[in-house]
Amino acid sequence: MLLYYSLALNHISLKNKQFEDILIYFSKSLLGKENETEILWDLAKNCISKLDFVDCVIYLIDYDNNLLIQKAAYGPKNPKDQTLYNPVEISIGEGITGHVAQTGVAEIVNDTSIDPRYIKDDEMRLSEICVPITYENTIYGVIDCEHPDINFFNLHHLKMLSAIASICAIKIKSVRATKALLDEQDRLYKIKEEMLGLKLRALNSQMNPHFVFNALNAIQYFVASEKKRMAMEYLSTFSKLIRFYLNHIEHDTVVLADEIEMLHGYLKLQKLRYDGSFEYAINMESSPKSMNDAIIPSFIIQTLFENIIEKAMSNIEKNHFFNVTFTISESEVALKVLHQCPGTKSNMANQPEYREGILKWQDHVRLLNAVKDYHITNDVSITDNNGQYEGIISIKLPNLNL
Repeated sequence: MLLYYSLALNHISLKNKQFEDILIYFSKSLLGKENETEILWDLAKNCISKLDFVDCVIYLIDYDNNLLIQKAAYGPKNPKDQTLYNPVEISIGEGITGHVAQTGVAEIVNDTSIDPRYIKDDEMRLSEICVPITYENTIYGVIDCEHPDINFFNLHHLKMLSAIASICAIKIKSVRATKALLDEQDRLYKIKEEMLGLKLRALNSQMNPHFVFNALNAIQYFVASEKKRMAMEYLSTFSKLIRFYLNHIEHDTVVLADEIEMLHGYLKLQKLRYDGSFEYAINMESSPKSMNDAIIPSFIIQTLFENIIEKAMSNIEKNHFFNVTFTISESEVALKVLHQCPGTKSNMANQPEYREGILKWQDHVRLLNAVKDYHITNDVSITDNNGQYEGIISIKLPNLNL
């Protein structure tokens, strides 16, 4: 009897030693693995082979499509290095493997010939063991091993596979977390790069040479005509406008009151530049306090009016009128621009070549919505009523002072 117990204890000791060796080997082998493909092939080929299994297939779960997808294998499914022969996809809940993926509970099937869930892949095998790759209530995949003999797998196999699967799941989670972090850093870098490019394009558009030189020439004319007061007034407006553009190039937002003040200055200079070819009015449908509290994305309004003015002034007709209305609420700032002038819709199509390089305000809005998720909306309508052109542009900007 003592001999029997001694042999039993030795057998248990050997199994425990094998168990420890496999876990140590597998843990060390994962140290240099930086992606899921390397992890899964290492599991299938290096560790499972140490258990003397003849077949092992590893699946990952595609939750978007509710599928198990074969990713690595050891045995007949793997005739070449890291190559799967006729990889299959299994719906979650289908077959023994799909059932384990659904429940998260490992199973040993001693005789697959009498289990209706069994799905034959490349050939019939009579024993199957399935272990979920799971960690912290997340199932990443399934280890599925088969053997041609009945009753091949035992609780010792289940214990070892479960431990290996847990280590694998922790590593997969770490790899995915690292990848997600790198992807987010890359996304933020691209957003920063796109926003900087957008601002530079907007600044280049607003300070295009034609606007700058014509404004300076007009100021020079006042100086030459000894209209010093007007020259100083327009020079001060021009300087404030340039300083405003340069100071806000680093900022994504602007106080609405500051933006409207600069809009006055911009329209004033453009009116001077185009020799009084248009008039404008800016109206507020809210209190001055609301205007000072409201914060909106920068560069949109200036880019919009750069486009509006340049397009309007390409028309040979004069006497344009721009009626600008701001309406402020707690969540948004609505801007409505009513443009009226003699002429027809077709006359507005003429565009000098230099104006084509101006940053189109709708492109600006689309990019901001894409990189900042601002949900800016806009609408444009144009009518031609018996020789009277009328265009309405409506924009809803988020009030970022929430």
